[in-house]
Order: sequence, then structure tokens, then C-alpha cells
Amino acid sequence: MIRAAKEWLKARWPRLSLRTIVFATLFTVAALPGIAAMFLRVYENTLVRQTEAELVAQGAALAAAAAAQWPGAPPATLPDRQDLVPEVPTIDLSSTPILPERPAPSRASAAPDPQALVAARALAPVAARTRQVTLSAILLLDRQGLVAADGDAQSLSDLPEVRAALAGRPATVLRRNGDYRAGYDFEWLSRAAALRVHHARPVIVDGRVVGVLLLSRSARALFKGIYADRGKIAFGIVAIFGVLVVLSGVLTRGIVRPVEALARASRALASGRQEDIPEPPRTAATEIQALYTDFARMAEAIERRSRYLRDFAHAMSHEFKTPLSGIRGTLEILADHGETMAPEERRRFLANADADAARLTMLTARLLELARADLGANDPAARADLADVLRRHADACGAGFAVAADLAPRMPLLAMPEAALDAVVGALIDNARQAGAQRIAFTARIVAGTGMAHITIADDGPGIAPSDRARVFEPFFTTRRASGGSGLGLPIVLSLVDAAGGELQLDESEADGEGGARFVLTVPVAADRFGPANV
Repeated sequence: MIRAAKEWLKARWPRLSLRTIVFATLFTVAALPGIAAMFLRVYENTLVRQTEAELVAQGAALAAAAAAQWPGAPPATLPDRQDLVPEVPTIDLSSTPILPERPAPSRASAAPDPQALVAARALAPVAARTRQVTLSAILLLDRQGLVAADGDAQSLSDLPEVRAALAGRPATVLRRNGDYRAGYDFEWLSRAAALRVHHARPVIVDGRVVGVLLLSRSARALFKGIYADRGKIAFGIVAIFGVLVVLSGVLTRGIVRPVEALARASRALASGRQEDIPEPPRTAATEIQALYTDFARMAEAIERRSRYLRDFAHAMSHEFKTPLSGIRGTLEILADHGETMAPEERRRFLANADADAARLTMLTARLLELARADLGANDPAARADLADVLRRHADACGAGFAVAADLAPRMPLLAMPEAALDAVVGALIDNARQAGAQRIAFTARIVAGTGMAHITIADDGPGIAPSDRARVFEPFFTTRRASGGSGLGLPIVLSLVDAAGGELQLDESEADGEGGARFVLTVPVAADRFGPANV
């Protein structure tokens, strides 16, 4: 089902620009606080807690006034300035239980405490003035929980908040408001609209609870609170959108514009237009700047490869043109003069055509080898033992040509396919033999801290002419064309080494002061595995 929903969504997902995605993401994040305030009741819970805090403050002041006017109370004294006992709100709309509407006081048989009545009469003007401003209901109870008022005795001692206050602990509860009537259409969205906050506070005289001050008030309605704070809310919205615009600009300059510029350069590169690779903007993210660097490297590699292919195609056409022209000329001569031509002359022409065809066959085979080497990907798990490969080639050469090896102690295996290493070693040995060398030496050492093997290959042949050294790795370049050289041996070796992550270079210095050709091969090693110490 989830897969079907994802497929349906993918099929209908609109094409969005990066700017749209960035702005929509920022807008959603910016709107989350407002959504939370409305749907998680955060703001309304704040209003209820504000009402509780106001009742706590009123109760503390009125309780202190009642204690000061309580008959028989000792003279009031100032507390220590360092003796601070703040009371934090405890009401939470999501967790505080909502009690039923406060019941009417029950009739009591005993009369209220006379001292509580005296204190209630003295406190009445203060309570009335307070009620005018705060709209709070204020009752004074005696130490039995009876309402301190003239007339029939009435008790509220069964209320949990009153029992807590008689025990010396202030208590606040939420109760339903039976007199509530909705005043506007959207008031049903407010959970606290039909609730009333009740706070009971003990009146303490000389260390004893002598009465309870009971206060209650409805919390400010949600939408009234929003309207009252409209200026702050509007300022917050404007500030959020201002920050949103700034962040959008930063992200646009850091991501969107650089990506668009890189996309234009990519399209130009794909169409074959040679344009300068744009510099990464200073305001772009570091990842985007790294992407620019990688793109520049890729473009350079593509251009280098394109030049290589152009030059290779030109050289290949030249190499194929010569034998093809020879074969075609032979066929034309035989067609025109074959019947009058002497048998020996006819055999000579056919032998030339056969030699040209053989060269074409050889060039085609070497081109296939070069293509495999160029396209072959190196296997990270491949391992090759240089000592074993050299031993096999030394045995295969036999008398008349020597293969010497001087390998580092505990020589590690090389991180390249064994077939590739075998082809590299075989091609270098063949090159040396065809050049007239009698001996070739492989010297291998490990370059500390690089994970690379440094292999020097030197022979005792005539060496490479200084004028030819810059072209030895060019496809089809050979000084032995007359003896059948294709000029593809070293290019194939170079491609195999490149595929393995190594390098092959011609060392233009003489090999051990005795002349000959010297190559330097650098190949990654598999440091976790070791081969024999020597051959």
C-alpha cells in the first residue's frame, strides 16, 4: 500500500525549481511555530498560566492583608529581603484534570469563626476594589472551611483545593464554568473558554492556618488574547518573513545561482562549445565550490580525451592508409597486368599484399588490446605478486636474455589484476628484446607513507634516442616499423597502469651509467598482504 502511494505521488509530483523548494521549505519551517501555537494550544496554555499567576499574586497580597487584620494577630513585621519564595504556575491544559463546576456551599450546623467574620468585614473593601479591576471572585473561609459571611453558615470544606489550603499548601485547579455562553462564532476553538481557574491560599497567623482565601476567575479567551496581542503577533510575523527573505537570498546565492551557472556550463560542454569554466562564487557553499572544482577537472579530462581521440583517429587513419593503399595498388596491377606478368613478379606482388594484410591484422589486434586497457576498470580487491610474475617471464625467456629482480624485503602484493601486471611486464620485456637488449632488471622499493611501490625497469640495450623520448607513449609511434613494430605496446602498458591508479614514466637518465632504456613504474600496493621477499 505504501509502495502504491509512493508511485502515485511520484507520477503526480510537479516539476519544481530549486528556488521553489528552498522557499517552500523555509516558509514551512517559519510557519511551524504559528501552527504549534494554534493546534498544540501553546498560546492558550500560556494565557491560562498567566491567569493562574495573576490569581497567585492577588491571593498572596490579600492573604497578607487578611493576616495583618486578623483579630489577635501579632504586629506585622517585614520579612528578610533575601527570603524569596516565588510560586511558579502549575496548570497545564494538556495534563491538569478538569473538575466539575464548583458546587454551591453546603449548609453547616456550626457558625463561622467570629475572628474570621471580623477579618472578612475588614477585608471587604479591599476585596471589592480588587474585584473591580481583576474581575475575580473572592471568598474568605475560616479554619473549618466555612464561608466567613453573615447569615446562614455555609461550608466549602469538601473542595480539594480548600483541603490543601487548610493543610497549609496553596492549590490551583481547573473547573468547568457553568455560566459560560459562547460570545462569538469561533469561540469553540478555545478549550479554555468554558473553564475557570480556582486558587485557594491559606491565611497564616503566628504560624497557624486560621483561614483560607478562595479566588477564581475565567482565563482570557484565546482570540481575545490574540487580538490584545495583535501588535506583537504582527511584528513577529513581519520579523519571521523578513528573516525568511534574508535566508532565501543567502540560499539563492549559496546554492541556486551557482547550480544554475554550473548547469549552463554543463549544457555548453555537452553541445561541444568551448567556454571557460565559471569560477565558483565566493558566496557558494563549500560543497558547491568542490562541485565546481570537480566539474573543471571533468571538463579538462573530457577535453584531453577529445584531443587524444582526434590525434588517435588521425594517426590510425594514417597507419591503416599505408597498407590499404599497398593492397589496393597490388590489386590494380594484378587486374591490369596479371596475365602478362611473370610468375616470380606475381608472387612478389602477392607477398607484399599479404604482408600489408598481416600488418592490418596485427594493428587491429593491438587496437583491441588498447581499447580493453582503456576501458578496463581496476578491481579494488585485485592482487598481483610481482615476484611470481617476474619468475614466470624469466623462465619463459630462456637462454640469451636475462630477467633480474631486486625486490624489497617482505615485498607486498600490488593492488592490480595479475593479468594486467603480467601484460605490463611482458610488454616491457618484449620492447627491450626487440631493441637488442640482453638483460632487463626490475628494482622495486616501497615509498614510505604513500602506499605505492616504486619499480625501476632498466635494460642494457641501445636506449632511446633523445629526439624520440617525448613520443614513446604516443599511439603508433615506432622506430621499428620495418621490422613489424606497431607503436601500440607502450600505450597499452600506460593504459593498464592508469587503470590501476599508477603511473609509468620514462627516466631520461642512463641506466646505471651503462646506457639502455629506463622506465619508472609506480603502482599502489596492498599493504595488508605480502608476497615472497625475493625471486
